[in-house]
Amino acid sequence: MSKVNILIAGSTGYIGAQLVKLLNKHKKINIKYLCGDRSVGKKISYFDSNINDKFLPKIVKFNKRFLNKVDVIFAALPNGETQKLSNFLLKKNTLIDLSADFRLKSPEDYKKWYKIKHSSIANIKKSLYALPEINRNKIKNYSIISCPGCYPTSILIPLVPLIKKNLIKHKNIVIDSKSGYSGAGRKIHKLYKNKNLYNSLSVYGIKYHRHNSEIQQELNYNTNKNVEFTFTPHLSPMFRGILSTIYVDLNKNLDAKYIHGYLKKFYQKEKFIKIVKLNNMISTNDVINTNMCNISICSSKKNNKIVILSTIDNLIKGGSGQALQNFNVKFKFKESLGLI
Repeated sequence: MSKVNILIAGSTGYIGAQLVKLLNKHKKINIKYLCGDRSVGKKISYFDSNINDKFLPKIVKFNKRFLNKVDVIFAALPNGETQKLSNFLLKKNTLIDLSADFRLKSPEDYKKWYKIKHSSIANIKKSLYALPEINRNKIKNYSIISCPGCYPTSILIPLVPLIKKNLIKHKNIVIDSKSGYSGAGRKIHKLYKNKNLYNSLSVYGIKYHRHNSEIQQELNYNTNKNVEFTFTPHLSPMFRGILSTIYVDLNKNLDAKYIHGYLKKFYQKEKFIKIVKLNNMISTNDVINTNMCNISICSSKKNNKIVILSTIDNLIKGGSGQALQNFNVKFKFKESLGLI
């Protein structure tokens, strides 16, 4: 197969720049357009000096005419923008969206959580929430592929198979997640200009964090249960990485060893999921700059409870890497191409 022509919309943010870095090394991809707004005319290395842009185009403003010349659009745009772009798609185009615009199946839920009226409701029905380890076989059938958020990725991968198999209780789940500040985008430096961002840990979005809706939707949809959980995100003084600590109650007199064995078997063929040794105290350090999700199952002081630890790099497995993984699945390339 000849190279796939690519347009990247929103190429200068943390996720966008990481996406350029990955796609630029992919043997089957030709980056034809890099699109931005205030960055028009600049080279992408202006935003990330680690990108070799010798053969990359300068950043241009998006024009719908570009869609005639590309096969795939990777969109790393602010929420509300990709849905507008989707209205210009041609039959030949595949859209891989890294924003939240097509994650929620209900436009009412989208408006509730994102305070934006959805402008492409017809395209919601044509889109797939694409977590490859959970619904890989469906990806090839959709032209709009919605990549999960970073927090939900770290949470859904361990929880979906366990709840679906009735190994853990689907109520009273407590999720404590900590993310590097890159997850908030470049604007975080302005928002925290007078605060000690780099040396403090802060909590935010209690009850109202937007990823609540996404986590709820996908847990319910994939398990056929009304899952009840409490999710609390934290901003950590590190650039990248997510650690989710998940507290769950066990079913059927099971123990941590059984849960560990089940998950290890469930994900044994997955290149990007590693179930580490029982009671292993994992850290984000082991997944930084990779597309891996590392999961540890830990015993609790109480016999009927366990603690699940899940780590990812929010910019790769929680963003650009997962987008590329979905691309590889869609176009029937080796799934790890460009990621290992």
